[in-house]
Amino acid sequence: MTTAAETPPKSHFPWSQVAWFGALAVACYAPVLAALGRQWNADPDMSHGFFVPLVAGFIVWQRRKELLAIEVRPNWWGLAVAGYGAFQLWIGTLAVELFLTRTAFVITLIGAVWLLGGTAILRKLAFPLFLLFFMVPIPAVIYNSITFPLQLLASRLAENALTLLSVPVLREGNVLVLPNQELSVVEACSGIRSLLSLTFLSLVYGYFFENRIWLRVVLFLATVPIAIVANGSRVTFAGIMTEIKPEYAEGAFHTASGWVIFMVALIILMVFHQAVVRTCRYAEKRRNRALSQ
Repeated sequence: MTTAAETPPKSHFPWSQVAWFGALAVACYAPVLAALGRQWNADPDMSHGFFVPLVAGFIVWQRRKELLAIEVRPNWWGLAVAGYGAFQLWIGTLAVELFLTRTAFVITLIGAVWLLGGTAILRKLAFPLFLLFFMVPIPAVIYNSITFPLQLLASRLAENALTLLSVPVLREGNVLVLPNQELSVVEACSGIRSLLSLTFLSLVYGYFFENRIWLRVVLFLATVPIAIVANGSRVTFAGIMTEIKPEYAEGAFHTASGWVIFMVALIILMVFHQAVVRTCRYAEKRRNRALSQ
């Protein structure tokens, strides 16, 4: 007598609960999400915000088979996290604190995943959930405390570079006095925009192209000096263009140069990654050769 081959039972994924919880979360956070989308559209520093949920969603979609294979074990601690997210939303709304209300949405999502899916699914989705914090603008207090030092640093780097290039320049704070024109390194030229975007892209790049956690951390940390040097190069380039034709220091040409410098910074990050990988391989070969002798 033949018997049908037994198939392993599939875990029942709580699609209905996810749909209900998702609809309630969107309804509760609709004003917050709408205001966040408007800021992405209006604030150049947060233009990458549109891509954050798309990238996070793509990573979840990539892992769908692994997620569906995990046994669903709801964890009631997730309800406490989701409840804290709702409490933070209430506090942020009363205090008119945008950062609190926006991060409350991500915290609520984390709590919902933990509650409905369990610890194993939460661990599997830890990275895309963490990425969602990058769609939230940093608090104004922190933003203002970072931008001015970056403005001074960019103007100082540009001053040194222009001096090396034999371009007469006098720096007064964040203002570069050139023979033809004064060049002011304003808040928009502080480099915070490229720093925020580059840190997000470094995490995404490390996820797709590097398996070693320590090297992902190194790539993330490397974005800070790369973004600073790139922005200093942009200001230097603007100073050189000012000497050629002052109109080049502003307008469409200035904006285009910013995009070019940012792409160069991204390429530098990739080259740095390959350099570290090759160095590790070379060191490993030498160690293996020494052990074999």
